Amino acid sequence: MPRLMLITASAPELRRVRRTRVLNFQQITMPYLAARVPPGWDVIHVDKEAEDIDWSIDADVVGITFHTPSALHAYDIATRFRSRGICVVMGGPHVTLLPEEASQYADVIFIGEAEGLWEEFLKSFEAGYYLRVYQQSSVSLDNIPMARKDLFHRRDYTNGVLFATRGCPSQCDFCTIAVMYGHKLRKRPIAEVAAEYASFKGNVIIFWDDNIAGDMEYAKGLFRAIAPYRKWWSSQASIHAGRDDEFLEAAAHSGCKQLFLGLESISQQSMAEVNKGFNRVEEYLQIIERIHSHGIAVQAGIVFGFDHDTPGIFKDTIDFLEQAGVQNATFNILTPFPGTPLFRKMEAEGRMLTRDWRKYNGRDDVVYQPKRMSASELLAGFRYANERFYSLPSIAKRLSRSSVQLWWTLPLNLAYGYRWRKTAQATLPGDGLPEGIGHP
Repeated sequence: MPRLMLITASAPELRRVRRTRVLNFQQITMPYLAARVPPGWDVIHVDKEAEDIDWSIDADVVGITFHTPSALHAYDIATRFRSRGICVVMGGPHVTLLPEEASQYADVIFIGEAEGLWEEFLKSFEAGYYLRVYQQSSVSLDNIPMARKDLFHRRDYTNGVLFATRGCPSQCDFCTIAVMYGHKLRKRPIAEVAAEYASFKGNVIIFWDDNIAGDMEYAKGLFRAIAPYRKWWSSQASIHAGRDDEFLEAAAHSGCKQLFLGLESISQQSMAEVNKGFNRVEEYLQIIERIHSHGIAVQAGIVFGFDHDTPGIFKDTIDFLEQAGVQNATFNILTPFPGTPLFRKMEAEGRMLTRDWRKYNGRDDVVYQPKRMSASELLAGFRYANERFYSLPSIAKRLSRSSVQLWWTLPLNLAYGYRWRKTAQATLPGDGLPEGIGHP
């Protein structure tokens, strides 16, 4: 029986950066691909966020998926397996963004989505021939088999992870999703999603969608279909979710407890510069209040380092999040990923500082020259924002403004604060904030 080893790669440097995270949700690419493997294969999944590779295992094919900050680590893994004569297949975001680079380290690469072609490759491998590159222009999301739950290896405090849609109709300049999926939103049949949702034992579910609000009518139909199962769920959504009371009512009724909202910036100029002008900053407060009114918590996605950002953006942003009573936030340093319009712009302007992919982590390094502050000011401001947002005074201020889902958002905030302080004390010097960042 041929053996297939699937690896979800995560570089040691990236795992170190992620130590501040309390929740690190299961990646689902490999469990879904494993479900499509033809009969007769022995399938192993190694998730590098949860376990190490057992190099003593003999495999006929090794498949590796990875994001940009783990690219060099993935290449090292591939080189080691190929030195033993094992066929290495690579796919995922970075391969799709830079296929020519990835092809130097693999026997086979998949550009874009693998459904259908994956099975074709495995059958061809058994027959003794296969292509070097697999790529297709469109993929149907009908009849996708349920992910292999036995290959979920992370302890992420959820009972299940799945997806209903793929892609996003928006065209934001800094986002890799638009490059990978061509500004298109695809949808699985609602009945199939509901059946997979119902199959999970337990009540806490994550929809790993790029934008659950990408098609409002589809989303409302999905919410009606999953409501009878009485589970709790969370997902990512664009700002449009907060403009539609019917969407929010259906989401809340179906068990939605939190939405990750891509606010990105409190600067309208910044939103315009990266082609995300549909985020109207003057609406943010009203939209957050509307979401809260339906009993749904808000996790704000914030990016620092746009060209209109000055050192004052960090304090102003936390002031706003405290005023709005936002329950949680994820902060990122703007990172121009290869293949995106933002990367091409920065490169044309001579502002890219490195192509060391290990530094493209969005939290520990600045890989380009910011326009209105130094790279060190950007990094210091990012650290200030995390430290202040998850400080006890800020937690008290935010959660007293809105007590939505307080029973779990309070302990989560305390856990994030503890994890941030513990990591910061171990890796960072004292305050060291440049003038204008976090000071009155």
